[in-house]
Amino acid sequence: MSNLDGLGQGLGYKDKTVVVTGGASGMGEQVARILGELGAKVHIVDIQQPKVAHASFRQCDLSDFAQVRATAAGLADVGPIDFVFPCAGLPPHIKGPLYCMRVNYIGTRLFVESLLPSVRDGAGIALISSDAAMGWQKNLAQSLEMLAISDPDEAYAWCEADPTSRVRDGYTSSKEMLVVWVQNKAVELGNTRRIRLNAIGPCPTKTAFVDQSKDIMTDEFIAAWPFPSLGRMATAEEQAWPLILINSPLCGAVTGSFLYTDQGFASGVFTGAISPAFMGG
Repeated sequence: MSNLDGLGQGLGYKDKTVVVTGGASGMGEQVARILGELGAKVHIVDIQQPKVAHASFRQCDLSDFAQVRATAAGLADVGPIDFVFPCAGLPPHIKGPLYCMRVNYIGTRLFVESLLPSVRDGAGIALISSDAAMGWQKNLAQSLEMLAISDPDEAYAWCEADPTSRVRDGYTSSKEMLVVWVQNKAVELGNTRRIRLNAIGPCPTKTAFVDQSKDIMTDEFIAAWPFPSLGRMATAEEQAWPLILINSPLCGAVTGSFLYTDQGFASGVFTGAISPAFMGG
């Protein structure tokens, strides 16, 4: 019997309980849609009402820590939860760098860690970082300092104390923090509960997120960006599939990974095949 036969239909998602944050738009919406088509029971958490089919919807603003805790506690009613897909995130220009960090990293981490009592042992968690985090190693010492602060209000206060160096543009640093948290937390979750935790790092992708960031990602900027595998920006669905695949039980040996889904951009920069000069780098 093959692994596919053993897992049944749906890459291991059929009839499983799944929670998706950010399921009302962009990559999260496509993740929720595909999982529903694979037979999962999809519970969406978002600040906006989702348009795709779902088993339940809970409105939640990840910047509101009390609301995050309450939403996570309420999801105990649908547990045990088999898979979690934290897909919510925003660019820095919406409400500034500090707010971006508050949502993308602090709120996301709080949601996942608050949800863990309702997550089944052996579950899978896979989230969206960015290839903007490709320089995470050079900032590791500072990131580990923030990582050690588990209380979200204390973490936010730490950022407020020196936003220029600790938060920077908000987006890059928050995505780096997700990568560091995933790689660190995966060891503990694996050893204690056999829960896997992974992240993907997309390049610019055709979503409302990119459309809202035209002041940074101008048409000229996108036109200059190398897209070796597709020759164009990926669609939200093309990014959703790697996230779903890495979280599937078929990838049971994979945890603590940061998978670049950026059409070879990061690896090209690392090896000199791509010059980052067009970004001012």
